[in-house]
Amino acid sequence: MSEQRRQQIRTRLETLREDVREWCLQYGRDPGEVAILAVSKRFPVSDIQAAVAAGQQRFGESYLSEALAKQERLASLGLEWHFIGPLQSNKTRRIAERFDWVHSVDRLKLARRLSEQRPAGLRPLNVCIQVNVSGEATKSGCEPAAVTGLAHAVAELPGLRLRGLMTLPAPSRDFAEQRRAFARLRGLREALMAQGLALDTLSMGMSGDMEAAIAEGSTLLRIGSGIFGPRPAD
Repeated sequence: MSEQRRQQIRTRLETLREDVREWCLQYGRDPGEVAILAVSKRFPVSDIQAAVAAGQQRFGESYLSEALAKQERLASLGLEWHFIGPLQSNKTRRIAERFDWVHSVDRLKLARRLSEQRPAGLRPLNVCIQVNVSGEATKSGCEPAAVTGLAHAVAELPGLRLRGLMTLPAPSRDFAEQRRAFARLRGLREALMAQGLALDTLSMGMSGDMEAAIAEGSTLLRIGSGIFGPRPAD
């Protein structure tokens, strides 16, 4: 890796952290409530190492085989790994074994598999329920009306710890529309908390809409290009 590339990643992370801090203060949030998840899918191990050198510890991956190879090479760094891609039944075992978080639980069947396949020697797997707040037919995620039943069922699974909700709303350049989508997820979490579920996470906001996400209560921003630059083609 070139020194220029390493410095680019460091500078982007520093700028991102400052932006998050300023937006938190603008919207009456404690900056300590908002964490950054570096979405490293399709970026090389050297980019992750540069981000680690700049103080980043949380990384998100969507493709299992790619993620496992990265985890092997970076095992000595003690990083926190988040699976953020669509779940498939034939991949849940390795995800349950190798990740700290899963953001994309949208069916009870998959949640049960993750719970059953989580190794006994590990802490419960942190999970978020993915909600399709925009109703897009091409997007994963459960319908908002199904969240309550799914959340209570997932919370009872012994191998999992339900932490909160995640969404990937329809892309929009309109700030008010971005806020409305994220507000729907915040409202769902508030309703679940009122029913007794202890949820501390709203996984929402990416490079193009993170201000709106912070304004509506995000606790975990999923940032890829804002740290690493344009993503290589899949």
